[in-house]
Amino acid sequence: MTTLPTHRPLMSRVAAAPISWGVCEVPGWGHQLPPTQVLEEMRELGITATEFGPDGFLPADPRNRADTLRSYGLDAVGGFVPAVLHRPDHDPLPTVTAALDTFAACGATTLVLAAATGQDGYDSRPTLDETGWRTLFGNLDAITAAASRRGLTATLHPHIGTLVEREDEVLRVLDGSTVPLCLDTGHLLAGGTDPVSLARHAPDRIAHVHLKDVDSASAQEVRAGRTPYATAVAEDLYRPLGQGDVDLAALIGTLETHGYQGWYVMEQDTVLNGLPTAGQGPLRDVRASLDHLSRIAHSQAVPR
Repeated sequence: MTTLPTHRPLMSRVAAAPISWGVCEVPGWGHQLPPTQVLEEMRELGITATEFGPDGFLPADPRNRADTLRSYGLDAVGGFVPAVLHRPDHDPLPTVTAALDTFAACGATTLVLAAATGQDGYDSRPTLDETGWRTLFGNLDAITAAASRRGLTATLHPHIGTLVEREDEVLRVLDGSTVPLCLDTGHLLAGGTDPVSLARHAPDRIAHVHLKDVDSASAQEVRAGRTPYATAVAEDLYRPLGQGDVDLAALIGTLETHGYQGWYVMEQDTVLNGLPTAGQGPLRDVRASLDHLSRIAHSQAVPR
């Protein structure tokens, strides 16, 4: 048994995200559950923190948003903000800084940024030229600084169907900007990056983690362009933690050994066809994921 250095117990840094309940910003993304059900099920599972979900899921007013989360025993982690960062004729800072101000007012700590294409959905994307990359890097650095001034951490989320998807693009961001990363095990693997190798390569650049488990064969179909991303998600690209092909124990062990003290957000993207049967669907799957994380914490002697 390996004893890993840590300061905050691992399980106290586990959070949820509404996308695990099928709540998504993409138009037409399946049945959307109401926040009352999602937040109540988080509380039932003993979860104590969550990301916000898409615009409109929680109240827009920061005080009302914080009060809503608090009424379910939940702290605010932060949230996902897709932004167009690559176009010289578009300034993303007003929109992103408005989100940062809302996050700060809610007591959140983390901006999860995606380099959006400007199109709906995640099934296609353009190829960046050198001007696009320079613009992207400049905006990433400006947003990183703007977040820091507000006491928040901005992270870039490599994501299928965005401009930072493949391994070479992730490495280019590491070389060309100062932004920390949100390490999302599912999107990285689907984009061709081994998340454990990335954690070992750049542990000091990882400031936030999204934990997914993945069917690697389905991920290969997405990577090869044979299956659209949304279709793959609907066909169970993502699995409850411990039921896919990501070596989550190795990932967590690597991060904890290098002193990672951030959040582990369970994010099993799903598409719902309708209202789940009581006790089934997202509630069952997130419970299974929590149980798997607890077993990892126990096996690695990480305080729980």
